[in-house]
Amino acid sequence: MRSPLGLRFVGHSTVRVELAGHAVLTDPVLTNRVSALTRVTPPSTAADHADVDLVLLSHLHGDHVHLPSLRLLSPHVRVVVPRGAGEWLRAKGVRRVDELAPGEELTHGDLRVIGVPADHSGHRWGPRLTHGPQAKAMGHVIEGAGRRVYAAGDTDVFPDMATLTDLDVALLPVWGWGPTLGPGHMNPARAAEAVGLLKPHVAVPVHWGTLAVTGLPQAPGRHGSRMRHLLKHPPLEFAEAVVTAGSATKVLVTAPGEDVLLPDTVAS
Repeated sequence: MRSPLGLRFVGHSTVRVELAGHAVLTDPVLTNRVSALTRVTPPSTAADHADVDLVLLSHLHGDHVHLPSLRLLSPHVRVVVPRGAGEWLRAKGVRRVDELAPGEELTHGDLRVIGVPADHSGHRWGPRLTHGPQAKAMGHVIEGAGRRVYAAGDTDVFPDMATLTDLDVALLPVWGWGPTLGPGHMNPARAAEAVGLLKPHVAVPVHWGTLAVTGLPQAPGRHGSRMRHLLKHPPLEFAEAVVTAGSATKVLVTAPGEDVLLPDTVAS
C-alpha cells in the first residue's frame, strides 16, 4: 500500500507521483537521447515507470510527448493528452488515450485530474510552424487522498495561477535544456513569481539539469561554461528568490533521479 503522497523527480519534466494508490508520470522522458539532446544525468531505471497506470502529457513538444518513452510503458497505461491530439497519438501506436483541456476534469480511480491553462506554444514543432499536430498546452492539478499537486508542464507566469489554491505541491519549471529560453518558459525569477501567486506548501523545481544539446556541456570556452552552469544553478537561484520574496513555501531542490523528501505534513 503506497503512502498518500510520494514524488520522484525522474528528470526534465518527468515526475513520478504516487498518490491514493496510483502511480502517475508527467511528460515521461525515460531514454538517454531525445533527438539532438542527451541525458547528462544517470539513466532512468525501470523503477521510475514500474506500475504506472496514468500518464499526463502537458503539450506536444518532443521533450514532453516523447514517443520512444511512451512505448516503454505498458499498453494498458491510460495516457491523457491535450484535447485535439488524441487521434494523432493513437496513430503513433499509443492504445489507451484520453483527451483533456483546460477547464475540464476526469477521474481515474481515486484520483481527480483537473486541466489548467499554460502560457506556452502547443504546436508539435514550435510556435513558428503551422503544419503538423497542434493542441493547447496545459498543466494539471492532481487530487487524491486529501492532497493537491500542480504539475505546470511548460509555461510562463499567468495571472490565473492565483486561482489554483490549496496546493500541497507545485512542480514548477525553472529552466530548460539549452543556453537560452524561448517564450513561454520560466527562469528562476519568474518561477519565484509563480510561487507568489500559487502559494503552495512545497515547490519542487523541475525542467532543469537533465538534457543538453549533445556535446555542449563538454565544449571549451564560454559556451560550454555557461551550459555547465545552467545544468546546476537554476533550482538554487529559484530557491534563493523564493526566500528573498519572503514566501512561506518550502523549496525542495531534488536532483534528477532522486526521490523528493517531502515533509511529513505533506506526505502523510
